Amino acid sequence: MELREKYTNSLYAAIAGDALGVPEDSSTNQEQSLISVKNIYGYGRYDQPKGTWSDDSSMILCTMESLCRGYNIEDIANTLCSWLFDGKWTPHGFVFDSGVTTFTALESIRSDKKTPYESGCKTEDDNGNGSLMRIIPAALYFAKKDIADFLTIIHDISAITHAHPRSKIGCGIYSLFLRNLLAGNDKHAAYTETMKNTQEYYSVKSEFSSELSHFDRLLSQTILKAENTKIYSSGYIVHTLETAVWCLMKHETTKEILQAAVNLGLDTDTNGAAAGGLAGLIYGLDSIPEDWITSLVLYKDIDELIKKFVSCIISSH
Repeated sequence: MELREKYTNSLYAAIAGDALGVPEDSSTNQEQSLISVKNIYGYGRYDQPKGTWSDDSSMILCTMESLCRGYNIEDIANTLCSWLFDGKWTPHGFVFDSGVTTFTALESIRSDKKTPYESGCKTEDDNGNGSLMRIIPAALYFAKKDIADFLTIIHDISAITHAHPRSKIGCGIYSLFLRNLLAGNDKHAAYTETMKNTQEYYSVKSEFSSELSHFDRLLSQTILKAENTKIYSSGYIVHTLETAVWCLMKHETTKEILQAAVNLGLDTDTNGAAAGGLAGLIYGLDSIPEDWITSLVLYKDIDELIKKFVSCIISSH
């Protein structure tokens, strides 16, 4: 694939994975083993029509829109506030789902006039996955920077809402994996390189070194041997990161990867989005039914924004 196609496929696969997972959000692994989602459909958990995507894609789209104007962290934060409080980039004009940490942080920007460098929640309880999936556009946009600058930006964008070091590392690992896949490495080489980059960067920084143990299953690569019953697909950032990586490494098409992520249950929309961001880069969209893309609510608007965003990335390089 050419770079333009890789960028496009990653973003579309993430949004499709989100929409695939929306009806099943919060279902258990046991429930999913009985149902086994095979195609995109409507209603379910949030009673929304087919093709409806969640806050995950809303934040991806807001980040893309902001980066089209150039990198300005205040603008990213304000665009996210426009989503949460004004319904910007929502499928039906209103927000039907939002994480507590994300809401608290963005509310502090709106009501307390905090800057995006002050707004992020920092306690150990603030390590949900709410900044992980929305980091995809930033990882693609800044992939050509050297690793230190790349990760500083990724951390700053995560910290608008999720400022704990563990959340920053989670977004960093995910973004490094995207970066290594984008560079043309096969998934096994990209995974190995990502774990090497992670150890080299985070282990020597006091802010992060004590947090690395939470990512042991990824760093040691033991996650690759785990059975699906040992993949904990909750809304905790470490679990979502493990889920996305495990699904990518266990399957060979984007369709299978998205289905696997959703059928693990629990935070199905975010797991689908995170797995899709990786899968689209290496396997593209050929394996998924066309209507997984064309049935997305606001499809034409999404398509226009993705084309604009991809052109902005290419022109910035």
